[in-house]
Amino acid sequence: MGAEQSLEILKEALLLEKRGKSFYCKVAEHTEHHAVRSFFEVMAEEEQGHIHMLLKQYRALKERGSFEPNTFNDDDPLKTANEVLNSEIVAKINGADYESAAISAAISMEERAVKIYSERAESATDNEEKRLYKWLARWERTHLHQLLEIDRIVSEKIWLDNSFWPF
Repeated sequence: MGAEQSLEILKEALLLEKRGKSFYCKVAEHTEHHAVRSFFEVMAEEEQGHIHMLLKQYRALKERGSFEPNTFNDDDPLKTANEVLNSEIVAKINGADYESAAISAAISMEERAVKIYSERAESATDNEEKRLYKWLARWERTHLHQLLEIDRIVSEKIWLDNSFWPF
């Protein structure tokens, strides 16, 4: 993959992350519940970290013609996810609330990010570029996992409250 194509991909990734950050900030700003607000603020902070990483790589590629090696750590995103996701969050989200709708929208957004980053990781020929997109895909999968888990619990709560269970 040529440098120009890699720069275009980085721009697309930056836009994706900026949209995600903006979305999470807006949801945090409009939610009534502290735990839910904190969850979305952490999501926004993580997207900001991705933006920072992508900008760093964009500048390196633009100025030197190569990705900068070892610019991110291999921290386990699931560790962060487990610290953020808790029962207070799902207890505060009702199926018809703004936050529940935001969770559904965020799931779609994160699914798209996982797909894009996974595809980029597969097609990249530069090892550092490949590492970058694998790293981003792993983080976005973690975001997706958190959101899907919240959605599952909220849905089950709705089913239980409304006697939707078939047994």
